[in-house]
Amino acid sequence: MSTPLLDVRDLQIELMTDAGVIRAVDGISFHVDEGETVTIIGESGCGKSTTAMGILRLLPPGLAVLSGHASFAGKDVITDPASIAAVRGRSVSLIPQDPMTALSPVLTIGSQLVEAVRTRSRELGRAPARRRAVELLDQVHIRTPEEQLGKYPHQLSGGMLQRVLIAIALAGQPRLLVADEPTSALDVTVQAGVLDLILELQDRTGIAVLMITHDLGVARVVSDRIHVMRAGRFAESGDVEDVVDRPKTDYTKALLAAIPQLGGWDGETAPPNRREAVS
Repeated sequence: MSTPLLDVRDLQIELMTDAGVIRAVDGISFHVDEGETVTIIGESGCGKSTTAMGILRLLPPGLAVLSGHASFAGKDVITDPASIAAVRGRSVSLIPQDPMTALSPVLTIGSQLVEAVRTRSRELGRAPARRRAVELLDQVHIRTPEEQLGKYPHQLSGGMLQRVLIAIALAGQPRLLVADEPTSALDVTVQAGVLDLILELQDRTGIAVLMITHDLGVARVVSDRIHVMRAGRFAESGDVEDVVDRPKTDYTKALLAAIPQLGGWDGETAPPNRREAVS
């Protein structure tokens, strides 16, 4: 049996606060294999984003204490925190949550994307790195990519900024993308375009995805497997069809019941099977 690309076992994350120690993640285990999408879903505050930031070692060391096991391509970043430097931005990349705040407002899109390219390939000169940046923007379907390099983040829409963040994540040629609520700050039509892009990139490159979301509609569209998280633990785990169509816990059933249901015209009852997820 092949080694998982990401293997997490008995992960605990305790946060130091003024009110005392809070166990935000309480002994969870999961794995992500090459080319698949695994989703952690749950309400705000359940610990799903803390899980992602913890395994990427992006939580402040004075705030968070991690224990357990989390390895990227065989490198355990819990027992050896320094090993994350060899994989972050290379084997694994992050698509952050809010495209409006994730980019520096005082640097152009081009300078930030070129920096990401050269982080992966220090030997590249600025001209080849700029050409690679144009290629990446073209990959994520941004029109006139050469022109966009000279713009600042405030000059682009939220949807375009999210595509820029995906391009930056791809600059390191990662095997795993960690997508932390990549569509939550976008309107519904733009969300659909970003999800389509992630699925297209996965089909084309075989990249694996760890998706963090509160939206069961998003999880249903993109996932191979789902872990439903509640209060720092997994309430339910399984293949996407099993969790969505045959939920075992009341909590998962409540999440499914919260998906909006389309009604009929003028208050009429909706026809059967018109229930859809709003993603």
